[in-house]
Amino acid sequence: MRYEIIGGSMPVAICYLDNGESIVTESGAMSWMSPNMQMETSSGGGVGKMVGRMFSGEHLFLNRYTAIGGPGEIAFASSFVGSIIPFVVTPQQSIICQKSAYLAGQPSVELSAHVIQRPGAGFVGGEGFVMQKLTGNGLVFVEIDGYVVERNLEPGQQLVVSTGMVAAMETTVQMTVQRIKGAKNMLFGGEGLFNTYLTGPGKVYLQTMPKQELAASIRPYISSSKVGK
Repeated sequence: MRYEIIGGSMPVAICYLDNGESIVTESGAMSWMSPNMQMETSSGGGVGKMVGRMFSGEHLFLNRYTAIGGPGEIAFASSFVGSIIPFVVTPQQSIICQKSAYLAGQPSVELSAHVIQRPGAGFVGGEGFVMQKLTGNGLVFVEIDGYVVERNLEPGQQLVVSTGMVAAMETTVQMTVQRIKGAKNMLFGGEGLFNTYLTGPGKVYLQTMPKQELAASIRPYISSSKVGK
């Protein structure tokens, strides 16, 4: 399967499939396609996997698109200002990413819920107690909020990350959460109460504009009062 990602900060992934080739997407992700693309909606593996996807921020059902009678084209646009990142998942290397990150992927890639082993990392780390895990063998597209910054951590090397900035990481990376030291720092530093610590080895993907931070920044400028009240 060939693909291209265009659109800058409002990206779209355009995939070119050979006859009989398929791609799986979250429900409602398709932007446009050639008329020979056949869609089939399924649970993607039964009730258990449906529930797992729900807890990881995705829809209950998946759509599978297959090129019939010749080559086909299908496109998937990002739902938020940011980036679309292609990952090649292998049996030796899976990817963990934030909720609702999965956009589309080859049928050989499986999406499941990933529970953070240390409860503190999920409840106060900003990345969510349940994240997404992408396993299998194939190509998958992931949405990231804002611009993406990649860092390759050596064994034992640490990176301190602000709450909500972790978009994705390899499964070899460990995530923990530590409270910011000093009462004055916590109360008046403006950085919250906790930071996320990532420990290598492995690659991490950081995002520059998490949805929750954008929402918080514009909330004071949005009036909740009704017109004419």
